[in-house]
Amino acid sequence: MGQDDGASDAGGNGNAAYGRKPFKRSASHFTDRITADGRDGWPVERGRYRLVVSRACPWASRAVITRRLLGLEDALPMAVVDPLQDDRSWRFTLDPDGRDPVLGIRYLGEAYDARENGYPGGVSVPAIVDVPSGKLVTNDYKQITLDLATEWKDLHRAGAPDLYPEQPRDEIDLLMAGIHRDVNNGVYRAGFAVNQAEYDEAYRDVFRRLELLSDHLAHRRFLVGDTITEADIRLFTTLVRFDCVYHGHFKCNRWKIAEDPVLWAYARDLYQTPGFGDTVDFDHIKRHYYLVHTRLNPSGIVPLGPDLTAWLAPHHRDELGGRPFGDGTPPGPVPPGEEVTPPDRACG
Repeated sequence: MGQDDGASDAGGNGNAAYGRKPFKRSASHFTDRITADGRDGWPVERGRYRLVVSRACPWASRAVITRRLLGLEDALPMAVVDPLQDDRSWRFTLDPDGRDPVLGIRYLGEAYDARENGYPGGVSVPAIVDVPSGKLVTNDYKQITLDLATEWKDLHRAGAPDLYPEQPRDEIDLLMAGIHRDVNNGVYRAGFAVNQAEYDEAYRDVFRRLELLSDHLAHRRFLVGDTITEADIRLFTTLVRFDCVYHGHFKCNRWKIAEDPVLWAYARDLYQTPGFGDTVDFDHIKRHYYLVHTRLNPSGIVPLGPDLTAWLAPHHRDELGGRPFGDGTPPGPVPPGEEVTPPDRACG
């Protein structure tokens, strides 16, 4: 997850940001970009890089969804880390022998060390690693998805949607800024608040923004225009985690997303769209948050609820019109080995 999110980066128990200082998310340290012209020294090349993600992490999930919608699975192979960390953070214990089969490393931190020996910061996902050198290229979660949508166009599948179109880009950026500040990051500010005033402010920001978004979406299917954009991806990754994690675990409990008819239908619409729900692993999400944040949940008990099958209920958002993929088409089947457990068979 993003650095200093209190859930991922500086220690096995995930409580690095949970102290007596106000919660603050650090900027990404490695901000090189992989571009079509290779101006940062990292040109777009099919199969050269490896995307490392946690399915528990909302910041990494953005990259997973974007990669799938654009059909970049073959061009940018993906590694999935264990949702639980130890003292060296993200580890490849889901793979045989506990090593990533391509990079040959046990911990993502080894790629960070290969890039910068003695790097003092946290090990975060998403991360893109250069396979030939084994070095981390970038952990800039905000820029990674934008570059996948724009700089990697020559490798997009036929029929890929335009997730960051130029004409409404200012509107997309403005919406994403508010969503990031008050929703994506706001739930963390509430969950890791160190005093009542800090929590109260974050809590109010979260629900003020959610109410604005609900009004915005009441008569339009997607956030900007009539197709899915980067803004929808960024909002979805928080909404899909809200009721099962943020509502209780982070004390964002004014109401559940399932109690807002507009946001709940919007979230289900996206979840049932190929490229969204077929990347979501509720088991990884719940186990990570409830078992890694030991100071927030010292008992280590993982809740059984909510009922995840509700994500499959009809949403009727198509009655608002809109074309999810614009003039394009849905992505094909999930590649072998990247399947997730559907809600009707997941814990909950």
